[in-house]
Amino acid sequence: MSIVLIQILILIIGFIMLIKGADFLIDSAVGLSRKLKIPEIVIGLTVIAFGTSMPELVVNGFAAFAKQGDVIYGNIIGSNIVNILLILGITGLLCPIFMPINTVKKEIPISFFAIIILWFVSKDGVLSRIDSLILLAFFIGFLLYIVKLSKTGAKEIETTNYLSNGKMLFFLIIGFVGLIYGGKLVVDSAVKIAMIFNVSKKLIALTIVSVGTSLPELAASIIAAKKGQTDIAVGNVIGSNIFNIFLIMGMSGMIAPVNYNFKFNFDIVVLLYATLLTIGIACVGRRYFIDKYNALILIASYVTYVVYSIYIS
Repeated sequence: MSIVLIQILILIIGFIMLIKGADFLIDSAVGLSRKLKIPEIVIGLTVIAFGTSMPELVVNGFAAFAKQGDVIYGNIIGSNIVNILLILGITGLLCPIFMPINTVKKEIPISFFAIIILWFVSKDGVLSRIDSLILLAFFIGFLLYIVKLSKTGAKEIETTNYLSNGKMLFFLIIGFVGLIYGGKLVVDSAVKIAMIFNVSKKLIALTIVSVGTSLPELAASIIAAKKGQTDIAVGNVIGSNIFNIFLIMGMSGMIAPVNYNFKFNFDIVVLLYATLLTIGIACVGRRYFIDKYNALILIASYVTYVVYSIYIS
């Protein structure tokens, strides 16, 4: 078997481990959250968002130790673009999504603000440990906002738990193991494939790695929307984007300073556009709604972005 096929096989195995690990982690975490009677929007913005962001965290952790700056930035920026344009697009295409008013007016603007902060701390060409502490400080602020939201927006939710405490703990452990080893396989194989085909690591991170690590968000959002839990579907995407920038980029920079490739300025602009587009779609006619037409606009925007990225690479 050729080296290329072996690396592709390793890449696929890594993605499978990432996805299944995230699935186990989310299922058990949701069970624990329901025991605590946490509102749906808080579950989406925290438990589900954190669970589905674990692949990005693990991938970036290994990439930080390997000092792969393009992989680190490409994974986060690419994943956030995928979350908004592709995941919200596909989910909205399958079933209409109601956008909670509070999310449109507060959480999405917070995610927009996070992008600006990421660019600001990176504009000198490196994400230092001090810059990372700034990102982590904003993450703590976001958590305080969530705590306030949980107190003011608490409501009765279903507390049925289909897993015992022992099984939930077991799946949590399995989930973390799958994420850790899956993340290492993805980083190693993606970098080797880039070298074999002389493709930039930036492009690999923005496409293959970012889409692969965003698959848990896609599955969670589709399932939640199908069940009518649009708070979780939207909160998952927006919360994941905030976690990715403030928490994951912050932790990546704490492991080791991360070099910033100024070519990512274009991708940051695309991410800002995607965020503003979502706000615009939600606010048109004050419907706070993503229908199939809006979903097609999001998907078309992502396809255009990928095609252009390939063209300029």
